[in-house]
This record gives sequence, structure tokens and C-alpha cells, in this order.
Amino acid sequence: MDYQPRPEDVRFLLNAVLDAPARLAALAPFAEIDEALQSQVLEEAGRFVGEVVAPINRGGDEIGCRFADGEVTCPPGFREAYQAFVDGGWPALSAATEDGGQGLPAVLEAVLYEWLAAANHGLTMAPGLLHGAYACLKHHGSDELKQRYLQKIATGEWLATMCLTEAHAGSDLGQVRTRALPQADGSLRVNGGKIFISGGEHDLTPNIVHLVLCRLPDAPAGPKGLSLVLVPKLLPDGSRNAVHCERIEEKMGLHGSPTCTMRFDDAAGWLVGEPGHGLAAMFVMMNSARLHVALQGIGLLDAAWQKADAYAAERRQMRAPGPVPASRGAEPADLIAEHPAVRRILDTQRAWIDGARTLAYRSALMLDVAAHDADPKAREQAQRWCSLVTPVLKAACTQQAFHGASECLQVFGGHGYVREWGIEQVVRDARVTMIYEGTNEIQAIDLLVRKVLPDGGTGMSAVLLELRDTLDASREADADAQRRLVQLRYLCTTVAIAAQANAVLPYEIADDYLRVTMLALMAWAWARIEAAAPQDAARARTADAFRRWVLPEFEMRLGIVKRACETVALAHAAQPPGVAR
Repeated sequence: MDYQPRPEDVRFLLNAVLDAPARLAALAPFAEIDEALQSQVLEEAGRFVGEVVAPINRGGDEIGCRFADGEVTCPPGFREAYQAFVDGGWPALSAATEDGGQGLPAVLEAVLYEWLAAANHGLTMAPGLLHGAYACLKHHGSDELKQRYLQKIATGEWLATMCLTEAHAGSDLGQVRTRALPQADGSLRVNGGKIFISGGEHDLTPNIVHLVLCRLPDAPAGPKGLSLVLVPKLLPDGSRNAVHCERIEEKMGLHGSPTCTMRFDDAAGWLVGEPGHGLAAMFVMMNSARLHVALQGIGLLDAAWQKADAYAAERRQMRAPGPVPASRGAEPADLIAEHPAVRRILDTQRAWIDGARTLAYRSALMLDVAAHDADPKAREQAQRWCSLVTPVLKAACTQQAFHGASECLQVFGGHGYVREWGIEQVVRDARVTMIYEGTNEIQAIDLLVRKVLPDGGTGMSAVLLELRDTLDASREADADAQRRLVQLRYLCTTVAIAAQANAVLPYEIADDYLRVTMLALMAWAWARIEAAAPQDAARARTADAFRRWVLPEFEMRLGIVKRACETVALAHAAQPPGVAR
């Protein structure tokens, strides 16, 4: 029951729902990349993932990574699969051709990494940061650093890490203590320790490029004093740098990916970007990583759904309620796929997969528009979409990956709880996606407190209006989606007013606000899917499941946020005159 990509599902969303071929053809770098070429890339990617990456997933989980004498050995088959990945040119799919890349659209890379995570999350962690590291170095690295490292990273010949977290600091990067001391030759000497470093040490590539957040001498306290330093495992002369892996973590899941505790002992490094602007350089990497984590969530949910759907189509248990068709004959039991409770689970997760995919692929398209469109207004709109929607997707898709995979495990009954069927691995692997690259609570705060409220909801309102204008109110699903978008626009104003009376309120309701936003966006996505396939019975059933089992949460979350705002307004009004508010 290895995961198998289904390119036809993706082509439908890209071509019929999002009109991706026409949108990409309007961008100069992709003018020659037509629908046929995009389809060919998807077919080849699906074949590679299904034939090379998926079969070693279970072994990677059961055997895991091994640590001895400061070195890490990855599970059997991982090194060969990764080399095939490099040889096929897959790491460099969207990198610029002058850097050894393929120069293809970001949306095709997004699909590839969704499938990779679905097929083998542990192995996918290795190249998962390549695109972000490449973008970070391309935008902020010196010419010398780019000449030495950019093509190696773009092609995947060398892998990269993102070294942020320290044991005492967690998500509070302002507490980072790792130090970098300038040297006469322009290099730096880095000292300190980092934890939770994915791929900090491994045997997949000879060199590993660490991007390390640290402090220069006399740097101010807090996040504004951080700089970004490139610290390679191997120095330019081929000698080993003073970078050490102290141990790898014993984890709930992701056994195929080494999560390392790293120590830098006077390690040589070079500054990336300007001193004290490390977070700005790092967030080029972080924002790319967050969209890819959302895609991991979608892929893992699809992997869980595939397993549960296949099992339900074979397993017989009892009689399903309702009349017995003559075609069933004397069968003593029905397929569990015919039982309403199981059908609800499967259709609900399918609704999440297709709706979230539509939004994630649109986000990847907007990355290309933001980078390449000749119209400044179009670039601005695309960037606004990515800024506001990325935290929504990261949080909502990863939450559904874990909870939805758990629901899919339920389809197996007791068989799901044992290792044989592989569904329990998906549940374990999915859990970490809600934590890394910024916890889901941080994503919600980022959305509401840092992005929506500072301009009073103007930016979010613009995004919602853009979506509204793509809908046809004469269709019932479109009209319903428009209503949700309008309700979300008004909610922005309601929260902005309440926040003036109680500055803590936005932090309390951020999770609920993010869920409201995701469900409104999903309503738009499903309206577009239905419009693109009005005669498709399978998608009509899934659309019905979305409206019955997913969308009602919108009203619940909307009510929670509105009630919290009303409570603040009442408390504010009840204060006697002259009392500080």
C-alpha cells in the first residue's frame, strides 16, 4: 500500500480550476512552458516518487537513522534514492538555469514536494530546505559565497540546514546566544549550540551547508541583533570544519530523518547579508519552508486517505444500513466503504485534500507572479496573497493532516493501530508538522496580530474582494462562498475595533480567526472546483461532504470570535468614566 501520486487529479486543479497554463504563459520566464510540458513533468515526477521514493518509506521508519562517533548513517536505500533524485535534476526544478536549475515554475516544484512528503516524509526532509537556502543565498549572499555554494545547493549536490533553535530559547529567537567573532581575513568564528536541526549530519552528501543565526560582538539584545552566517561542514580546502553533531533525537515519528543537536566550536563561517539583518535574510528561507510544510500536510493527508480508501474497498463487515440491492446477492457482509460512518470519514478528508490543494497551488502560482509579472500591481497583489495565506495554509493543512490521518486510521479499526498497514506511521509523522517552522499558534498570531490588524484589515479585505470577483453569484455554491467572504471581511473590522479596547484579545482568538479564514477560502476553492466539473459525480459527492461535514465549522468559529469581541465591548462600555481603558 505504498503511496502513488495521481497526476490526473493535480492536472485538473491546475488546468481546469486555476487556469495555470495561461497564467504561467503570461510570465516571461515561462512563456515556452506549455500545458504539455507541465503534464510531462508531472508524469515523470509521479513515476519517480511512486517507483523510487515510496518503496523505502517503511524501512526508513522501522530501521531509522543510526548515530555513532559523531556520524549519522541514513536508512538503507536512502542514499541511493537521494542520488537518483539529484541525477534526475529534481532538486533544481525551479532554480534559475544559470545556477544549474531547470527554470520551471514554483507550482510544479510545490506538487513534487507534496508527493515526496506523502510517499516518504523522512527522506523528503533532506532536500526540503534546498529551495529556501538557495533563495536566501541568491538574494543575500556575497558574490564569493554564491560562486562557491549556490550551484551546489541548487542542484542538491550539497544539502543545507537552517540552524535557529537553541535549547533555552525555542521559538523566542531573541534569546539566541550563539556568537560569531570577525577575523582579519573576513571570515567569522562561530561558537554555540543548536537543537532540532533536521539533517544536521548525514551520509547523503559529502558537504552540508549550515545557515546559522548568531550574534556579532556588541550586537544589541533581542531579534534585531541577529546575523546570519554560512558555516559549511567542509571548508573550501576540503578539510573538516569545527562543526559537530552531538546526538540525534529519538522521536515519535520521522525516523528516517536525523534530527540533530549541533555544536560549533570556533567553526569558520561567512556572513550572509548585512550584520544585524539575519532574520530578514532567514525569512526568505522560512516563508518558502512554511508553504512547503503546508504541502507536507496535504500530502500526508492524501497518503492516509489512499490507505484508508483502499482498505475500505476490500474489507467486509456487517450489513450497511438501508435497503439491500439485489446485486449484493447472498454476501453476509458489505464493504465498509458502503457504511455511512466510514463514507463520511473518507469523503471529509477528500474534501480537505482537494480544497487545500487548490489554495496551496494558487499560492505557488502567486510566488511566480510576484517574482516575474511585468505589472507592478499584479506583483503586489500576489505578494499580499502569499503573505496572508501562507500562515493560514501552514496551520490549517498540518492540523488536518494529523487529525485527518487519525480519522483514516479509524477506518482500519484495530488493524490501524498495528504497524503492518502503515497508517500509524502517517499519524506519527504528521504530528511534527504542527510544530516546526513556527508552531501553528505562532502562525495564527502572525496572521491576525502582525498582518491583518496593523492596517485595520485593509490587506485581507483586498484579498477577499479579489476572490469574490472570480465567483458567479448565479451559482448556488458561488453565492454561498461570496457570503462567507463578506462575513470574513466584516469580522476583520469587528476584531480591529475590539482590539483597541483589549490588546490581549487578538492573541486569544487568533486560532479561531485563522480557522474562519481557512474555511472561507475553502468555500471559494470548492465553488471553483464545482464550476470546473459540473457533471463529475465523484467530485459532486465530495463537494456535498464539504458543505455538510466541513463548512459548518465556519459558523462555530465565527460565533466564537464575534462573542469574544462582544464581551470586550460590553466590558469596555461598563467601565465608569475616568477609568483608564
